[in-house]
Amino acid sequence: MKKINIITSLGLIIAMFMILVGPFAQTAYAATITTASDTLSTVAPSVVANHTILFGSPTGIAGGGTVTITFPAGFNMGTVAFGDIDFATGSTSTCSSATYTEQTLAATAATTTWGAAVSGQVLTITSGTGTSTAGNCLRLKIGTNTTGGTNQITNPTAASYGITIGGTFGDTGTITVNIVANTVSVSGTVGQSISFSLGATSLALGTLSSSAVVSGSHTFTVATNAASGMAVTVTGTTLTSGSNTIAACATGCTSTAGTAQFGINLVANTTPAVGAAASGSAPIGVAATGYATANNFRFVTGETIASSTAGINSSVFTVAYITNIAGATAAGSYTTTLTYTATATF
Repeated sequence: MKKINIITSLGLIIAMFMILVGPFAQTAYAATITTASDTLSTVAPSVVANHTILFGSPTGIAGGGTVTITFPAGFNMGTVAFGDIDFATGSTSTCSSATYTEQTLAATAATTTWGAAVSGQVLTITSGTGTSTAGNCLRLKIGTNTTGGTNQITNPTAASYGITIGGTFGDTGTITVNIVANTVSVSGTVGQSISFSLGATSLALGTLSSSAVVSGSHTFTVATNAASGMAVTVTGTTLTSGSNTIAACATGCTSTAGTAQFGINLVANTTPAVGAAASGSAPIGVAATGYATANNFRFVTGETIASSTAGINSSVFTVAYITNIAGATAAGSYTTTLTYTATATF
């Protein structure tokens, strides 16, 4: 009985010791990072991408602490080094709106300079004497989105991956990224095109006079996507009545009342006041040589009167006509039919 009492007493003493000591024995746990994200410049498989990693650090970083970012197998770290990394500490716990202060980085930490190094799949940020405030956000950029960065990480094949945050600074967590084929190939075909229309199919000049210049005009509109552009030509004869004709300005002429003349141009004139410059949204066509000088008129059948060297948007041209007769010009009804043709070179 005595022996049993001794053993029982010892058991009570141990039990009482555990009751007294137990409340003070606690296990330390690492804090979990908050509002964590990794924004990639592209999530397409097997291509290089920039990374912008944000996370809130409940513990913060003390002097000498390390932060590790471990990329899972499949991410090819290539030749990424500290020169391709930016590390910044945030001013608040709200990562999306915090003001970030960039830290000076080198291959090895020294006083206020932080270290940044890549070994295998692990990128390590090391503090010399620098710190970050507990609860505030941290930002890490990797790739050509950094100051002077030239190297990037190559994405793995399509799947879901966890990027692990750890290190001696005391916080841990995982950021999930999805690598997916997120591109859409869109195609379409543009056919060859040319459009051409006349603003009028007839032009009545009225009664011709040897004492006054007679003029008139109409428009035509042309557009094409031809790589080598277009040309508009005019064919026909000068004004004719039976066997009588009004001389065409084959070498160009200025309008002179009392002299038999027939000619056109494609510009704005003052003598007489007729015509207009080509118009439209650039690029547009231009009047051709011989038909592009104000107050100078010309007509030679088959000649090009407007052209372009590449595709053009809708271009509106005004064809200005002048007709003069001499005192001896025979009476009659003078007419002609002119054919305007637009040709594209694809």
